Amino acid sequence: MTLPSLKPSLTPVGELTHSLKQKGFVVISAEDVARIAGLALQQLMELIPFWDDLPRDPYLKDGGRYRFRRHSSYKIEREALNLVPHRAHWQSLDYNALHGGIERWFEPSQPALINSPAWRSLLMGLAQLLNGLKPVKTWYVEAHQFRIDTTDGIGRPTPEGAHRDGVDFVAVFLLNRVGIKGGETRIFEANGSAGLRFTLSQPWSLLLMNDESMIHESTPIQPIGSYGYRDTLVLTYRSSGFQDSPKQSQQ
Repeated sequence: MTLPSLKPSLTPVGELTHSLKQKGFVVISAEDVARIAGLALQQLMELIPFWDDLPRDPYLKDGGRYRFRRHSSYKIEREALNLVPHRAHWQSLDYNALHGGIERWFEPSQPALINSPAWRSLLMGLAQLLNGLKPVKTWYVEAHQFRIDTTDGIGRPTPEGAHRDGVDFVAVFLLNRVGIKGGETRIFEANGSAGLRFTLSQPWSLLLMNDESMIHESTPIQPIGSYGYRDTLVLTYRSSGFQDSPKQSQQ
């Protein structure tokens, strides 16, 4: 299959639910992301500096030094967003052949970010949108702050390759691209052959996917000059509890 190279086709807010049901994904402009969150776009932009303070990911099995991240987990029940005690991020080998099967304890998101009204409004606004697709009692949400840089000459946003995450919905926000080329988003039907590729470039633009029907990856980044980086936020929403290792489940 030949994948067409596209700028992302944006879906208006009023068509999001229908398009997600029909296609399994949508790309949303930053302005509409702010609308979903009930915020001014500037309030979201003020969160971006938190990505300048991410510790290096110590779990990369390819020996790379290019990924930095923080992690936090939440329960959303009706109109209440609650931070849960800090926990390991865990995926089975079925969903992450490279880093699955191990408990990965990343540093928690910064308290000032967690307590930010804009941050909380973003997580809640997206949950309310998803309730229109799949009404649930409780959403189990994981937030992943990522910076991929070119310290090694090349940075890999998805070293595990094309994958699903084992959740209901995945939201990938592009926050910043500085001095890089690459970082192209690729999505594929999980049970078909159709696919698209495009490059998110607008800060706070969003790729929102039904994880059961779509597979996704991002291509490596390279510096245009001496150094560059790409910042993203990934939010996952799951209705059947957090993914926990067998060790945690037995405790």
